[in-house]
Amino acid sequence: MVAGVDSSTQATKVVVVDAATGSVLREGRAAHPPGTEVDPREWWSALAEACAGGLLDGVSAISVAGQQHGMVLLDRAGEPVRDALLWNDTRSAQAAEDLIAELGGAGAWVSAVGTVPVASITATKLRWTARAEPGTAERAARVMLPHDWLTWLLMGRPGEAVTDRGEASGTGYWSTTTGEYRPDLLDLAFGRDLDVPRVCAPGEGAGRAAELVPGAVVAAGTGDNMGAALGAGAERGDVLVSIGTSGTVFAAHDVPVADTSGVVAGFADATGGYLPLVATLNAARVLRAGADLLGVDLAELDRLALSAEPGAGGLVVLPYLEGERTPNRPTARGAVAGLTGANATPANLARAVVEGMLCGLADGLDGLVAHGVPVRRVLLIGGGSRSAAVQALAPLVFGVPVTVLAPAEYVALGAARQAAWALTGSAPDWARPEEASIDLPVDGAEIAAAVRGRYALVRG
Repeated sequence: MVAGVDSSTQATKVVVVDAATGSVLREGRAAHPPGTEVDPREWWSALAEACAGGLLDGVSAISVAGQQHGMVLLDRAGEPVRDALLWNDTRSAQAAEDLIAELGGAGAWVSAVGTVPVASITATKLRWTARAEPGTAERAARVMLPHDWLTWLLMGRPGEAVTDRGEASGTGYWSTTTGEYRPDLLDLAFGRDLDVPRVCAPGEGAGRAAELVPGAVVAAGTGDNMGAALGAGAERGDVLVSIGTSGTVFAAHDVPVADTSGVVAGFADATGGYLPLVATLNAARVLRAGADLLGVDLAELDRLALSAEPGAGGLVVLPYLEGERTPNRPTARGAVAGLTGANATPANLARAVVEGMLCGLADGLDGLVAHGVPVRRVLLIGGGSRSAAVQALAPLVFGVPVTVLAPAEYVALGAARQAAWALTGSAPDWARPEEASIDLPVDGAEIAAAVRGRYALVRG
């Protein structure tokens, strides 16, 4: 048996699976504190809680996947010098703009590391800390990402921390083209050197566990999106759209993507390939906000949305509830546009909420296509994908066939694949969980053009 961990923004989820088949045998879960900055020790406590009661009994290997980009700064004793800044903390937006200018523009960053800095990228958080909290920065000796920190604790705090190429590619100081750190960019961001984790090769065992499951093989782990691609068994032509707290649109690809606009992040994946990705800050939370606004539950939001005509009578919701990353507008706020006496109904508002969220994700899909990523179909995952309205409207808005993957902890399953790979020396060939296909309606292209056209006018 092997275990895979997903240490996400909201919770720790653990799956124990059969290493030969990938069948899930046991699961555990524990909540995380809310907020965009969190004491990273809370994640370790949550991992221990999720694994309590003998969950890891008999496990031979384990791997941790985690939320990307978060900054965990440690002192020389290995203790956090401040709460971790999470990917969705936007206070470093100005730092991102400064770093872009200082290196010579977006093109220089894409050439250097494959990604243009935005507020989520670790390098920008380092710059913010160095400028806003110089005393904190002075005490820092090493920097890790959330999953690096948990893996390091799992192995008993060895002298050397580890990460993988997928996670490293989201820091802003590791190059997807050379596969090496860029110490000059770390220095540009922070003003001096910091100890960084060693980047393991795909499938490499990082060491042995000293905590929770002593003696088990520990894989390097990876970022949550890289883990989801592994867990879903994404193939070329499959674009995953994950509707969770944030929205992500990404695909397994065989060449690095270089987008100087910054829309597409040119990440690496956990297998030796690449994972071009577009992220939005607002996804499933938009559905919850819409339901709250209407005073209904999510099931009723679905019913209302499906009772309205496509286009919601001209009503458009721009779903920038927490700023936005795509487009890069960290201080933006949401809007309802096109409101008239004729379309001011609960059904139209519900429909506009769902269409607005999906239009934001469709912009991400366009970004991948513009950079040569093939799109055969969209695979929907994440909690928001279980919405009946999302399932019905996604093919209309995306304009391509959509497959809704069966509910599963795909990030944790991807980590479990890594664990099995490190244990056996070969990448496991597990079957993908059962799928439910949703076909694109005949008139979908016309509807998509109308809905997305109105959205684009409001978005600007």
